[in-house]
Amino acid sequence: MQEIAFDDLDGLRGAITEEWSDWGPEYEMTQEKVNQFADLTGDHQWIHVDVERATAGPFGGPIAHGFFTLSLLPTLNRTGHVKVVGQQNVVNYGADGLRLLAPVPVGSTLHARNRIKDVREHKKGTLVATQVAIHVVGNDDVPAVLYDALSLYQG
Repeated sequence: MQEIAFDDLDGLRGAITEEWSDWGPEYEMTQEKVNQFADLTGDHQWIHVDVERATAGPFGGPIAHGFFTLSLLPTLNRTGHVKVVGQQNVVNYGADGLRLLAPVPVGSTLHARNRIKDVREHKKGTLVATQVAIHVVGNDDVPAVLYDALSLYQG
C-alpha cells in the first residue's frame, strides 16, 4: 500500500480513482449484536429484534439497523489504495451522502471496500472524500450501505 503525506495534495489527488480497494475484514452480524445496538439506541423496531414477527415480515427474518451497519466502518474499512500518513489527527468532518440500499440479514457476514473520490485543501488541513461500500458477503453487486465520507486530516 502506497503511503502519501496528508499535506501532499498532488499525491493524494493522484490516488483519486473509480476503482475499488480490496475487501477489508469480515464481520458476522448476530442477533445478540443487533439486540445490544437496539438497547444502546432505544430503537427496538420489530424488524430488528422480534425474531418471530420478523421471520413472517418483509425480509424473511430480522435485519440489522442501517445505522448499526454504518457504525461498523472503523471495523470494516481497513483497506485502501493508499495510507495517509504524517497527520497528528483525523476527524470525521461529515458526509456528502448516505444510502441504505439493501438489508443486512441477521446471520450474514459483511465486508467493505473504498475509494478516494476527492481531495481538497482546507484551512485546518486536508479534506479527503472517500466512498465506502459495505456489502453482505455474496451480494457484491449491491451494497447494503454506500457512504460518502469526509475526513479532515490535520497536522
